[in-house]
Amino acid sequence: MHELNFPQYTFRFKNSKNKVAIFDEIRKKFIILQPEEWVRQHCVQYLIQHKNYPKSLINVEKELIINDLKKRYDIVVFNPDGSIFLVVECKSPKIKINQNTFDQVAQYNLKLNASYLMVTNGLNHYYCEMDFINERYQFLEDIPDYKY
Repeated sequence: MHELNFPQYTFRFKNSKNKVAIFDEIRKKFIILQPEEWVRQHCVQYLIQHKNYPKSLINVEKELIINDLKKRYDIVVFNPDGSIFLVVECKSPKIKINQNTFDQVAQYNLKLNASYLMVTNGLNHYYCEMDFINERYQFLEDIPDYKY
């Protein structure tokens, strides 16, 4: 797999039907290793190990309905009160992050109302804080550490 712009993490792998699978600590199962999954698993570890978010507040790959279309978010981090703190959109390292990527996560956030957004392809990471009053987002250097 492609080397990513994240710290080094230790992962569990296994072969499944001649494909490599990686263990997802959040979903508690092995997932076939695709480039986007490689980015997602690094991002999850970054949130846990470097930002100190509890695993119990992290959710991965869940369905949501937007304009009668079924979509799936990559990662959501909840606040202890159940509201959504962060939405993360992960892309394969081969995918360039552009305005369409931000539009996608912003569209998800119309439904989710997260305070923060993160978009990453594993090589480039972008962080935003939502300004709901003015209906826009402001870019940040990083997302806040967990502090409850």
